[in-house]
Amino acid sequence: MNQQSALAGSNTARWQGLDGAHHLHPFTNPKDLKQNAARIIESAQGIYLTDSDGNQYLDAMAGLWCVNMGYGREELIEAAHAQMQQLPYYNAFFKTSHPPVAELSALLAKVTPAHMNHTFFTSSGSEANDTVVRMTWRYWDILGKPEKRIIISRKNAYHGSTIAASSLGGMADMHQQGGIIPDIVHVEQPYWFGKRVELGTDLDAGEFGREVAQSIADKIEELGENRVAAFIAEPIQGAGGVIVPPDSYWTEVKKICAQYDILFVADEVICGFGRTGHWFGSDLYDLKPDLMPMAKGLSSGYLPIGGVMVSDKVADVLIDQGGEFNHGYTYSGHPVCAAVAVANIQLMQRENIVEIVHDSTAPYLQKRIRELGDHPLVGEVRGIGMLGAIELVEDKAGYKKFHKDRGVGVICRGHCFDNGLVMRAVGDTMIMSPPLIMQKSDIDTLLERAWKSLDLTLKDLA
Repeated sequence: MNQQSALAGSNTARWQGLDGAHHLHPFTNPKDLKQNAARIIESAQGIYLTDSDGNQYLDAMAGLWCVNMGYGREELIEAAHAQMQQLPYYNAFFKTSHPPVAELSALLAKVTPAHMNHTFFTSSGSEANDTVVRMTWRYWDILGKPEKRIIISRKNAYHGSTIAASSLGGMADMHQQGGIIPDIVHVEQPYWFGKRVELGTDLDAGEFGREVAQSIADKIEELGENRVAAFIAEPIQGAGGVIVPPDSYWTEVKKICAQYDILFVADEVICGFGRTGHWFGSDLYDLKPDLMPMAKGLSSGYLPIGGVMVSDKVADVLIDQGGEFNHGYTYSGHPVCAAVAVANIQLMQRENIVEIVHDSTAPYLQKRIRELGDHPLVGEVRGIGMLGAIELVEDKAGYKKFHKDRGVGVICRGHCFDNGLVMRAVGDTMIMSPPLIMQKSDIDTLLERAWKSLDLTLKDLA
């Protein structure tokens, strides 16, 4: 071992020791870290991460769905530096503002759907969805309908991990640990492959999409329209396993939301800012939401910032009739975060990144990942834009998954890391959300490493 590699190994051991002794990780079993120390990511450039031992990984998850414009963008780094020198912090409370948040508000009004012209800023997607709950309840209270408090969400949805956001989410493991606040209910998700696994046979996608959409109307009727405040959903479920609904689903959901006197909330925390090949998933499906929480790609993950886009319909009530809205955060519209978000959106516009994703790289990614469907371990490949999912199954023809105790997704994820690829495992579904700046040659590399990881997983199972 040469001196440089020995030094790297020494630093890794030191950082792992500090981390293990003092750091409680999110969504991690701390006992596991006692046996297997954390991987230390030390640097990144473009679409690649480098750990403290010098190993390089193609980041097919864009961090956590967020580093859309890639790592090391000087335009974003300089924006943070310049704003730090000018005004490192001030709040937006008590009739006060500053240039970055004013500029960002105006810019968001231009890139979001035309009927949305106001933003309430937060520091994360979880805070954005907490704000959705408060804002929804406040809206109906102003209109003299305080009994309209129930928000309908979907099973296996993910909307964040604060108490309110995790309640909106439909993940049973989170509810078991933290409970669920009142007035949140859940209906079926449009998981076509999952339903076929449940039945052990194929079924018509269009019919399934319509049936699942109808469960929303059925729940409204069951609860009473006078008590239901809103329906919330991601255009494409992300952390739930990249669930792409059948084409019939959103067509029916839009009819139902128009029929009943409720608000529709499109959670764009993952789907927003070019991820689907459109600025927002709401553009892809023509959803026209009343509220639109967002985060992640807003700053390409460079600094924590989120927000809620508010439709003119809701904003007019809040502004003209509502008085003071007793809600907000210390870092709502933080000037440095806002400056980086402005620089990020302007960078996307200058590089025509959404158009390139739509016309070139996303179609190529979707074409290439479908080739993985020929692998004996893969039961389905699905995706839209720069989102993809690979279902690992025991029996392709019979839609049979492995028993969850076998941990096939975790095995595959380990092989991905060993082969210089970051993909995430949701159960036995391997998911990807690569940076939007990927070139076709990068996609070829991703596919080569993914196929190799599948082969090694299959060998382990045999």
